[in-house]
Amino acid sequence: MSVLLVGTLDTKGAEFAYVRDRLQRAGVSVLVADAGVLAPPAFVPDISREAVFTAAGTNHAQVKTAADRGRAVELAAKGVAKLAADLHKRGELSGVLGLGGSAGTTIATAAMRALPVGVPKLMVSTLASGQVQHYVGTRDVMMMYSVVDIAGLNRISRAVLDNAADAMAGMVRGKPTPPSPFPSGRGDGGVGSSSLDKPVIAATMFGVTTPCVEAARKVLESAGYEVLVFHATGTGGRTMEGLIRDGLIAGVLDITTTELADELAGGVLSVGPDRLTAAAIMGVPQVVSLGALDMVNFGPRDTVPERYKQRLFYQHNPTVTLMRTTPEEMDRLGKDIAERTSAASGPTCVLVPLRGVSAIDAEGKPFWWPEADAALFQSVRNWIAPYVELVELDQHINDPAFAEACARKLLELIQKN
Repeated sequence: MSVLLVGTLDTKGAEFAYVRDRLQRAGVSVLVADAGVLAPPAFVPDISREAVFTAAGTNHAQVKTAADRGRAVELAAKGVAKLAADLHKRGELSGVLGLGGSAGTTIATAAMRALPVGVPKLMVSTLASGQVQHYVGTRDVMMMYSVVDIAGLNRISRAVLDNAADAMAGMVRGKPTPPSPFPSGRGDGGVGSSSLDKPVIAATMFGVTTPCVEAARKVLESAGYEVLVFHATGTGGRTMEGLIRDGLIAGVLDITTTELADELAGGVLSVGPDRLTAAAIMGVPQVVSLGALDMVNFGPRDTVPERYKQRLFYQHNPTVTLMRTTPEEMDRLGKDIAERTSAASGPTCVLVPLRGVSAIDAEGKPFWWPEADAALFQSVRNWIAPYVELVELDQHINDPAFAEACARKLLELIQKN
């Protein structure tokens, strides 16, 4: 019997390899199922993405060609649920372990809900400290908050993933696991790659700003910093603000300020009034951008408040509905960003991507609304203090050049500080 490890190996391959290896060191047999769509998997899985989508009644080529992320997540969830149920019926499944953000959580917990009570089910999720009813359902799914986003291996993510693997090993085998070889001082993102003496940078990420943050993270890590990525899910932003106040953060790469939009419009991922304040109070160098301010987050479509029913929506996945912010809302958000950064006591720079603030806010994409973006940009210009550096780049937020500019600017501010 084997533990089924479910996830997207094109975006989180290193993290899944880390958990797989730890389980195997504990003497646990592992089957890795790949639910990725776009890039090739980081390593060869035991159950391919082709098998996952075939189990859902389609095929990988069709899903990739359709380029509909929400539908792809829905089909991947259906496929892994069927595969998990089949493995259990054959007596080949001892438990299910998943890692991920909203998409990864939707996919892996579908497999868990397809199994009877008593089969170990553990989901390491960036959403685990919030509303999890849609993921748990009526099954005994254990949700473990990842603390930081599942985007690279660092001192926090390793500790969480170690505990997750050990918990699963304990449930299926009842045997202790030797500690991980950590730290070793390596800087390659592998097991034991992070040294505790590295200064720490906090960054914020959403699925729609992932390319930007991932590219910037590589620049910062190559400069000798450890980067903690926080999923901008309300809990993620709140956790980051707390660590900054605790004096643990040397710099902040606040690419994804979307939680402010949820606070403004009553979305489900609000942090509350203290978002984008800790670095300002503590004097921590920060680079701030406008990532995913084009959207407000709600749960399934039927949970959207009645007053918003006529707005523009995008179904990110079956459990996440995105609502496009209007020019009026963007104007208010621009003022909010400007006022909060203008109150900073430390080095601060606001970087503006003039060609769009998220993966679905680009020409030809569902949330492309130039007038709304223009209202945001102009409001920032109108209200930002003259002593706060404002940099406008004729690039999309996910352009590699924009990511590098953000990372280099933060390094510059930290060095000056």
